[in-house]
Amino acid sequence: MTCEPNPVFISQKYVLSPWLSGLLKRLIFTDIRTIWIAPFQWHVLVMSCFASLIAPFGGFFASGVKRAFNIKDFGHSIPGHGGITDRMDCQFLMVGTVLHSIINSLKPSEQLELLDSLQQYLIGQGLVEEGKVACVSTV
Repeated sequence: MTCEPNPVFISQKYVLSPWLSGLLKRLIFTDIRTIWIAPFQWHVLVMSCFASLIAPFGGFFASGVKRAFNIKDFGHSIPGHGGITDRMDCQFLMVGTVLHSIINSLKPSEQLELLDSLQQYLIGQGLVEEGKVACVSTV
């Protein structure tokens, strides 16, 4: 069996801008002017940079909430270490921000299509009965 790979997974040659090439030369002492990288890898790079810059603010936010309500931690999952949310609170703000921007960038008809797809998935998984799901009409 053979299949044609999706173009987003096929490496392409990119010519680096002079300032980026100069920066890399100063950092790793190698003159790099072109790189081979797949578009998918660019997306992963952008998302990881976003996560590393935004995620810590979730921790600051959670810490502020705990101080405001005068609580030590969010649970007792790991004795002496706080709750499981204390381990992951920095991710909640980041994920919420990403989901918010995705939903807000969709047109109303695309939002309805997303809702319909999610409902069909949940029905297929047996998590929701078909009669219990709200009807979605496309605009």
